Amino acid sequence: MSLHPRAKAGCQLLVLLAVLAGLLLLFPSAFGFVERAARELRYLWWLVLLVALAIWLIWGVGRRPKG
Repeated sequence: MSLHPRAKAGCQLLVLLAVLAGLLLLFPSAFGFVERAARELRYLWWLVLLVALAIWLIWGVGRRPKG
């Protein structure tokens, strides 16, 4: 059974949000880090880079180059 691309993207987003929520419940100190990062710009850049790396690893790795 093949999912429609929008349905697949929606499922991936839901799984990502569920994983984030689970991690925040398992590691409350991570939530504190995110709060501090939102207050201080130098920590925020690391958070932005980590999120970008996670997104790239989830959706970017393993795709074949077009062409």
